[in-house]
Amino acid sequence: TPRLLFLIFAFSGLSGLIYESIWTHYLKLFLGHAAYAQTLVLAIFMGGMAVGSWWCGARSGRWKNLLRGYAVVEGIIGVTALLFHPLFDGYVQFAYTTLLPAIGNPMGVTVFKWVSAALLILPQSILLGMTFPLLSGALIRRYPERPGATVAMLYFSNSIGAAVGVLVSGFVLIGLVGLPGTMVMAGVLNIGLALIVWRLSRSQTTEPPFAPPAAVQTRYSERRWLVFFLGIAAFTGAASFIYEIVWIRMLALVLGSSTHAFELMLSAFILGLALGGLWIKHRIDRIAHPVRFLAGVQILMGVLAASTLFVYHQTFDVMAWLVNNLSKDDTGYALFNVSSHAIAAVIMVPTTFLAGMTLPLLTYTLMQQGHGEKSIGSVYAANTLGAIVGVFFATHVGMPLLGLKGLLLTGAALDVALGIVLLWWFREQLAPHWATAATALGAGMLAFTLAAGPMDLSRLSSGVFR
Repeated sequence: TPRLLFLIFAFSGLSGLIYESIWTHYLKLFLGHAAYAQTLVLAIFMGGMAVGSWWCGARSGRWKNLLRGYAVVEGIIGVTALLFHPLFDGYVQFAYTTLLPAIGNPMGVTVFKWVSAALLILPQSILLGMTFPLLSGALIRRYPERPGATVAMLYFSNSIGAAVGVLVSGFVLIGLVGLPGTMVMAGVLNIGLALIVWRLSRSQTTEPPFAPPAAVQTRYSERRWLVFFLGIAAFTGAASFIYEIVWIRMLALVLGSSTHAFELMLSAFILGLALGGLWIKHRIDRIAHPVRFLAGVQILMGVLAASTLFVYHQTFDVMAWLVNNLSKDDTGYALFNVSSHAIAAVIMVPTTFLAGMTLPLLTYTLMQQGHGEKSIGSVYAANTLGAIVGVFFATHVGMPLLGLKGLLLTGAALDVALGIVLLWWFREQLAPHWATAATALGAGMLAFTLAAGPMDLSRLSSGVFR
């Protein structure tokens, strides 16, 4: 049963990223600009998921059969997907023929379009956010001896499905069946998953909420530690999405700024998160000091993120070679896309591999210290809210003021600072010279990258033209 549920959650992640991609295509038809639609969909999608995961995590301890709740949520998501196209079509026609002419005022029209477009996808986004805490809680109740491995494996399953979903949506389904057909296929998939899980839930016995051994509920069981670790989750989420925004802007100069290039970059970013979750899954329940391990992950993540500047400088030469040597036919285009995905992965995966460990480690730490199932939804929500803040800071503040290099180093400095704070706060768990050495390593790498990190303006402005 666990393997089947992991597979189901992978398909759930696939459908979730299909929705995010397709909603962007739909809403840009109404909002009038792809960048506006992407910003809105990302904010509502992630904000709704944060609300859903937090609400579900806070209340799941009172529910007896979480697997049945998960089946209901998946089913509702599927039904809303089947209804989305006719609802959107009727909404747009009514807006253009009746409401917008009646409003008249340009500011009022803008506000109406943004608010109404957000309401079209907010309920589904909240439901999508509920899926992770529900399924995690159900499996942890059933198999309480390895809670860390369960959370990490579900994170991997959902993320690897999402990485595939981005590519399937952009490269296959839209061209095959169009936007309405893609929504219907994703909705049918969710309904199918709901029926399977509902059948499994009928045979599930009622399990009590997860409770760790009493011996380990002493160190961080106070509420202030919950707030502290949720803050770590939020800040590392912000740093990770600062990286995403910077890398997408940087790689757009190499891969091109097409829709397919964006999907390749997004898939590579999510792939790294998935692989990090898979790696930590086999080790998390055996880590003696998860906080110390998390601190090392944070510092190394910041160092690797800063070092991508040196690798990025060489990608222009790789792309120039590909453009000059690939044949100008269907096979050449396929190889070009595979190569583009590989270039994006080389830049993103080493750092996002480490980022994929942070959520399981934080969740595991809080669960083992007596905060129970609510920590699953709380950490997920905090991480997602931090990601939203990171996206808006990077797009509207950091990019104009700091530029690509400065913004990337800001994200790296944030991760390094989080690791240093964890090391010094909990330095009794390790020799003090380790904290000093790690601090020197992080600060030294950031200073070196700031001074020597290549950003050749002639190269950046040349780009690659096909």
